[in-house]
Amino acid sequence: MKKNILIFAALCGIFFGMTSCEDYLETKSNRLAYDPALDQKTDSMFFTLGILKAVQQSIDQYVLVNEMRGDLTQVNQYTQEDLKELANFTADITNKYDSAYLYYRIINNCNYYIMHRDSTLTTQGYKVAIPEIAQAHSIRAWAYMQLCKTYGKVPFVTEPITSISQANADEYKLPANWKGLDEILAILEPDLIHYRDAALPYYRVGDTDINGGQQNFGGQKTIISSQLMFPVNLVLGDLYLETGQFEKAADAYFKYIYRYRLQATDMGVSTSVLPDERLREIPNFGSGYRPRGDDWSWNFWISGTSRYSVTSGLRGEQITYVPGAANKTYGTTSELPALFGFDYYTSEFNEDTLISSVGNDQYLEEREVDPSQAYLDLCNKQVLYFQSSTTQRMIAAEVGDLRRYVTVNNTKSSTSQNEFSMIRKYMAANVNIYRGATVFLRLAEAINRMGYPDAAFAILRDGLNAADLDTTQLALQRCAYVKESTRRNLFLGNYVPVLNDVYRSTFSGNYGIHGRGSGDVGKKAEGYLSGSIEPFTMDTIVGSKIQELASIYGITPTGTINDTINAVEDLICDEYALELAFEGSRFNDLTRLARHKNRPMPDGTQLYSSDWGYRWLSQKLAAKRAGLPADDSWWYLPFSK
Repeated sequence: MKKNILIFAALCGIFFGMTSCEDYLETKSNRLAYDPALDQKTDSMFFTLGILKAVQQSIDQYVLVNEMRGDLTQVNQYTQEDLKELANFTADITNKYDSAYLYYRIINNCNYYIMHRDSTLTTQGYKVAIPEIAQAHSIRAWAYMQLCKTYGKVPFVTEPITSISQANADEYKLPANWKGLDEILAILEPDLIHYRDAALPYYRVGDTDINGGQQNFGGQKTIISSQLMFPVNLVLGDLYLETGQFEKAADAYFKYIYRYRLQATDMGVSTSVLPDERLREIPNFGSGYRPRGDDWSWNFWISGTSRYSVTSGLRGEQITYVPGAANKTYGTTSELPALFGFDYYTSEFNEDTLISSVGNDQYLEEREVDPSQAYLDLCNKQVLYFQSSTTQRMIAAEVGDLRRYVTVNNTKSSTSQNEFSMIRKYMAANVNIYRGATVFLRLAEAINRMGYPDAAFAILRDGLNAADLDTTQLALQRCAYVKESTRRNLFLGNYVPVLNDVYRSTFSGNYGIHGRGSGDVGKKAEGYLSGSIEPFTMDTIVGSKIQELASIYGITPTGTINDTINAVEDLICDEYALELAFEGSRFNDLTRLARHKNRPMPDGTQLYSSDWGYRWLSQKLAAKRAGLPADDSWWYLPFSK
């Protein structure tokens, strides 16, 4: 019991909290609980949880800065001015969500730990501090990446700031000395590579995971400590992806997938979520339909041990998340549930109405963030594929992506009777940083830019399975759209060696990410009657996307593989929206993809124009603010201390 209390005291910041100061790097050293020695074996656990506390304190800002500026949200009559300013790109340094300090608090804690922790402490020959040292390097790099994505060039420091004189040094205060992400990555990369294979810290109390406290409305919140950690290879992959080092990015994601046997599982959404009027639109719908499970929503209900966690042994979906406290007694609570429409911290709870569309008092009409029309339109134009168990024929129904009905709930106020939509991704007060889908989609993004759009499309449609991607005649027939040259050069190459004898057994049982919302696509559709429609084919889907982009942006297709790469990139962008909507990464995803589109293609040529990515993003966000310039001047917030 005493150990459990100590763990949560650390997570709640008692040991390593820092006070807000006038300057973003300033600390009041007499208020810090730093122990310069850090020579006890238990110091690793407590200081790491202190670092994670700082991450927790930054996470609301991380989500809101990204989602309010993305294309998937819109404001409403209840939205506060600070969020409206983010949404229309007018935020200045007075905006309460513009605080570089939150990230520098993380960085300063990491710097202190890296400098002072004794890495040689051993137990039975095992260096006990290495997992936590690796986390300090990884979380510091993640925090710098968020700073650069938010502000552009930023002050860069790798030593702990423990005095005012240090904070006021010209090295940190003069913008001429600040660094961009490319420069920061070059400095941090060697240490990240050194620690990329370190184990993740995993803290338990006896035989149980950490007790996260009793939620006010009932139920226990359990925290799996390894899922609070930031795997080094995933942070490295993101850094490489952001800086256009696509081969290195693919290699980092692949290394993580293999190390943890990560699997793109066959999770999905049942058609039971569809309104009756949409169900009636499905031809021949009835007892002959084989429904899929409704386990996709587990990604957002992490109040107990998730059966899709890596630590559960199911090679599953949940990798890294930041939990909000169950209540104020247990630490930092989150604004996000209420802003997106759910009263998580209420003490009143009616389990019978939790998933009801009418009358649930925990659904807040006064929510401040709504799904945008662009998000709803994207979802609605998706096709549901399903196979009749009686006729074996594949049927297509234009009822939209099923994930939308789990992500956004249409409900009615029990008091005013007004209808409104609320976003359900924060009903457990947790923020996903990495899910299995995140990793596979970013791998698809990287290999597409390496010149393998067919392999990237396979991640959307079929999943990466050695048996399907082999060079045998049967495999070539099963995934005919994947070129034989791709199988030889990519899957037998150095970066994504799925077909290498060492790795191939890991790559089985994977499913396409798009099938999570669109039903029986790709591998799920095996065995359908010959002569019925073939679902989600690359030629059809990519060809349609090329035509759509030409129509919207007035571009002229070149008739080369470059059009395909650009179109598949947009399909990946769509899948990010369908799978990861409102989870805190949207604006970062959009700006990263825009930079890709400005870069030369794999063959060295420039597609469409050198500002193609800028124009693409300006148009994508035109509903937020018309006339955004075709450059990156509006991407960044003013640097606020």
